[in-house]
Amino acid sequence: MKVEHRLATLNDAKRLFELRRKSIIALAPKGLSLAQARVWAANLTVAGMERKIREMEIWIVELNETAVGWSAIRGGRLEGLYMDPEFAGRGIGTELLGVLEGLMRERGILTVRAEASSNAEEFYLGRGYEPVDLPTPEGTLPIAKRLL
Repeated sequence: MKVEHRLATLNDAKRLFELRRKSIIALAPKGLSLAQARVWAANLTVAGMERKIREMEIWIVELNETAVGWSAIRGGRLEGLYMDPEFAGRGIGTELLGVLEGLMRERGILTVRAEASSNAEEFYLGRGYEPVDLPTPEGTLPIAKRLL
């Protein structure tokens, strides 16, 4: 399989929106109830994804020219990482996270920060992130990782 990473364009918005919804519904119930995951996914829109593409640096991971995951960064913040459920657990998300951490390191960013949803906490904690505060009112956990 040919793995590639590339920046998202507005033409990717619909596919990334669909991938995020599918990911939330299938994977979020590991840390949220199915009802909570469905509410989260129902609040997403293609217009919202287009706004993310304009405002953030979104990287897509493709296998054989098909988008199977994406992640967004803004300065020293990781703004989310989503995988197509069919490809979750294969190390592709970890690889994408490593690519983004490498970009931040090259830019002189010493610490990456994020807020992990309850379903993603284990993923990030297993990759060197540590809690830096109590959970937010929305239920996300503020986390950070030193980039050495």
